[in-house]
Amino acid sequence: MLKKEASAIVGGLSTPGKMPCYSINLPATECKVGSILARQPGTTCHGCYALKGRYRFKTTKRAMARRLGALLRPDWVQAMTTLITGHKYFRWHDSGDLQGPAHLKNIFEVAKATPDARHWLPTREHALLQYMDPDIIPKNLLIRVSATKVDGRAPRWWPWTSTVSTQEKSCPAPDQGGKCKSCRACWDRSVSNVVYAKH
Repeated sequence: MLKKEASAIVGGLSTPGKMPCYSINLPATECKVGSILARQPGTTCHGCYALKGRYRFKTTKRAMARRLGALLRPDWVQAMTTLITGHKYFRWHDSGDLQGPAHLKNIFEVAKATPDARHWLPTREHALLQYMDPDIIPKNLLIRVSATKVDGRAPRWWPWTSTVSTQEKSCPAPDQGGKCKSCRACWDRSVSNVVYAKH
């Protein structure tokens, strides 16, 4: 499959300026958990960046809607594999989140088919993972379960997590013009929790 054909199938990839890699985004309004949390002050989704700024442009909204609509196409795994092959890193969902078990299964298949890429998947869809054995996850895919409350504790039932704090941070992006630069902590299985500064 050619990259041009693959891009047309999945609706194209996104290129968030902060990231050192490509990503794919979906409408934040379609987050199962996040869309509820976004309406609740004190949660990590309240004031969501993906509901503001460039994410509100009509062209961006149309692109995200195309990507959402393509998720369960039978050729989606092959197309995503084509687009990610040759890249060292990939971030799942700079906007949006897992849409269900079939979506997660397909991401597993893409990770298996791109063993030379390191995948990072942040999620608040705890119900999809709560009873999953982390050992079944492809070794090149790191799923970070996100805390739902600002200054809340990291979930204790999953080995890789992230939290949002008003007091501290381990993510260096705020001191680097909002960019990851050389940091790859989010993709690193030896980093159990990444602390993002509230912004």
